[in-house]
Amino acid sequence: MKHLANRKFSIMYAIGIVSAILVFKAAQLQLFSTKYQDQAQKTTLEKDLLYPSRGIIYDRNGKTLVYNQPIYIINAIYRRIDPKMDTAFFCSLLGIDKETFINNLNKDWKSPLFHKSLPFVFLDKVSPEQFAVFQEHLYKFPGFYPEERNIRGYPHSHAAHVLGYLGEVDKNIIDNSEGKYTLGDYIGKTGLEIAYEPELSGGKGINYILKDNLGRHVGSYDNGRLDSASIPGEDIRISIDLELQAYADSLMMNKRGGLVAIEPSTGEILAMVSAPTYDPNLLSLNENRSSGMLQLLRDTLNRPLNNRAVTNKYPPGSIFKPILSLIALQKGVTWPERSMGCSGGFRLSASKSMGCHHHPRISNISEAIQYSCNTYYLQITKDFLDLYGTKNPGLGLDTLVSYLRDFGLGQKLGLDYSYEGKGFMPDAKYYNRVYRKEAGGWRSMWVLSLGIGQGEVEMTTVQMANLAATVANRGYYITPHFIKGFGSGRPIPPGYLTKKRVRIQPKYFEPVIDGLERVVTGGTARIAFVQDLFICGKTGTSQNPHGKDHSVFFGFAPKNNPKIAVAVFVENAGWGGDWAAPISSLLIEKYLNKSISPSRKYLQDKMFKGLIDLQNPSLAHAE
Repeated sequence: MKHLANRKFSIMYAIGIVSAILVFKAAQLQLFSTKYQDQAQKTTLEKDLLYPSRGIIYDRNGKTLVYNQPIYIINAIYRRIDPKMDTAFFCSLLGIDKETFINNLNKDWKSPLFHKSLPFVFLDKVSPEQFAVFQEHLYKFPGFYPEERNIRGYPHSHAAHVLGYLGEVDKNIIDNSEGKYTLGDYIGKTGLEIAYEPELSGGKGINYILKDNLGRHVGSYDNGRLDSASIPGEDIRISIDLELQAYADSLMMNKRGGLVAIEPSTGEILAMVSAPTYDPNLLSLNENRSSGMLQLLRDTLNRPLNNRAVTNKYPPGSIFKPILSLIALQKGVTWPERSMGCSGGFRLSASKSMGCHHHPRISNISEAIQYSCNTYYLQITKDFLDLYGTKNPGLGLDTLVSYLRDFGLGQKLGLDYSYEGKGFMPDAKYYNRVYRKEAGGWRSMWVLSLGIGQGEVEMTTVQMANLAATVANRGYYITPHFIKGFGSGRPIPPGYLTKKRVRIQPKYFEPVIDGLERVVTGGTARIAFVQDLFICGKTGTSQNPHGKDHSVFFGFAPKNNPKIAVAVFVENAGWGGDWAAPISSLLIEKYLNKSISPSRKYLQDKMFKGLIDLQNPSLAHAE
């Protein structure tokens, strides 16, 4: 028993000693040592995100199209803000009023995007000059801290629709980004900025830092062992030729419509214009962004933010005739030397006919293209649709449509660009629905306008340019694209290097191309003739029942070993030879000769002035 008593006292003695030590250390920490108090104040650990610089965009010749400008973001953590802070002084430093201060702090704290203990963007787009002054007094405003970001700058006022712009991420983007984006981040919204967002955006870095209770930087946590550097976005070189793009913008000034120029051998897009265009600096993330966006959105008549070259679909008019020629020759519906008289129109019934303009008798398919004979092509269309019998035009139409799809029509081409339109190619199913109440179905005579590019057939301007490139290449195209190279040197996607061939024998291209050359040398596009450039092309007048017709042209040059293919669509501008043809020829001349001959300066001046009334509403629509 005595042994057990001794053990009891030994245990009690040990517990007493340990308790005394713990009490002493607690008193030392809490009562006697300011050193430990100061250290506790200095060990607030915060995670600072390091935002990468976004990739630079260059043109095909290495000229800068988009660069980065530094700005500062002022972030806030609501719980750390001193309610007694000098609000008036704070606002004066940042150039804001008290109402803005209150509104910027007033968040939906019930939303999962916000939490009073988490940082949020209080003020974006603070200039370096403003921040330099603010930084001197930053310690007076706990709860606020800066972050350096980059916004886009544009040394030139061209290619706005091609380049696109940035905007703030929304909740849906954040939720689906697997942590890449957080509240207040910017992302590509349109154009190449969104098409190459993964490459251009780079990756964030992290710094773990220690701050005191005033938010002042004390030091790096664990000597920076957990820190990671940001990864800069990748620079890209695109196919646009800045000089040609600027010239194209001038040619399309004061007009509505689209222009696309392609290098046939590569599929690279040399220039793209949607008119009216705008200065990309209007939508840079600076202090003028809101007013710039409002200005563009308020123009509901001309819709300058809409890319007419890629999304709008239009009736192609007579530029469809060369494509129909190729398919009809391939299927044996017609032959190169087929001749035909034209008495000024094609008889549809005893009381109805489709007109045609005055021209000589057609002796072959080249002349049919040269003079754009409606009668000739309405007859070919009828022959094609009735290929399998007059009571089964749907089978003939579907055969035609299958060949048209080889040319990339009725579907997206696959551009490396946002919001590409498909156009529209009506097939048998479409007309079966349209004429479902007709006893015995529909007949070829009811839809012959398809053969002259009217009726329900619709194309985007980039599809028209791709048709020109396909004919120029004698039977293939490479998917039109903007990417020319990555800064890292990695190859561009193989889809932009692959030839897509159409099911047309090479021998059938020559009479069609001869016809396209004749259009320029002695047909409906004589105004597009330029000595020694051997331009081949076709005009079109796209009928518009609600107003003035649309002016269309597609073509390429030179005839052999072509370097450029072009399509131009000018809304409400009349004949194809009035506006679209001269614009196309001037663009081709500028690209191939680097200048405009003195004898054609008058034509250039006329196109620059652009006498198209932008107050007339456009009937084209976006998909």
